[in-house]
Amino acid sequence: MAKTRELCKDIRDKIVDLHKAGMGYRTIGKQLGEKATTVGAIIRKWKKFKMTVNLPRSGAPCKISPRGASMIMRKVRDQPRTTRQDLVNDLKRAGTTVSKKTISNTLRRHGLKSCSARKVPLLKPAHVQARLKFANDHLDDPEEEWEKVMWSDETKIELFGLNSTRRVWRKKKDEYNPKNTIPTVKHGGGNIILWGCFSAKGTGRLHHIEGRMDGAMYCEILANNLLPSVRALKMGRGWVFQHDNDPKHTARATKEWLRKKHLKVLEWPSQSPDLNPIE
Repeated sequence: MAKTRELCKDIRDKIVDLHKAGMGYRTIGKQLGEKATTVGAIIRKWKKFKMTVNLPRSGAPCKISPRGASMIMRKVRDQPRTTRQDLVNDLKRAGTTVSKKTISNTLRRHGLKSCSARKVPLLKPAHVQARLKFANDHLDDPEEEWEKVMWSDETKIELFGLNSTRRVWRKKKDEYNPKNTIPTVKHGGGNIILWGCFSAKGTGRLHHIEGRMDGAMYCEILANNLLPSVRALKMGRGWVFQHDNDPKHTARATKEWLRKKHLKVLEWPSQSPDLNPIE
């Protein structure tokens, strides 16, 4: 049987008003273009409940009992990487057979949704302590102190394609529409490695790194790009240089070059790319 069209509240209220004015069911139906049986049903509901809006519907009963929902919520809280199939199997062993769609609906009603897990640095206890010390040491630093920092880092850029997965909104049969695909090439499309820097006053130079970088090459990059960037941005005296703990950055040659140039370096906790705004 086809689903019937529901009348809006304005029409229902108009039917009741015309009934109060003494008009019959058929007359009201002809005037509003509705069936007399529909008019009668609206008026009977109004007489019984003193209202014309739809009453709350019970809907289909939930296949998962409150106890079952608590069980799967407890497992998801303890093990967020649990799959829907795992939860289906758990409920089946408990005597309840449901689909993965039902599992999704239940989790969604409890405020959970499936998301891609974020990638974060692998932190050992020593890393955690170093990051905490860094935060405590700089907790009360004024904003002006951070404006003196020249941030730097290296990055790899793919010349063709993307390093990460991308999602698209599409219909089921449009997976090969050019708008919904990411082109690839065999053996990759190559990449370039860049060194760059910036501060609160603006961006510095961008350097293309050719070949394998060691401590000597890194010192040359700093001499040809970092110092000119500092002068161009007019950072003045007292500026601080930031780089991470990459082996080229902590090499003996690099430390000696920084010492000779009398550059102040911001101490940096290991495994902390998320603390660097250049990231």
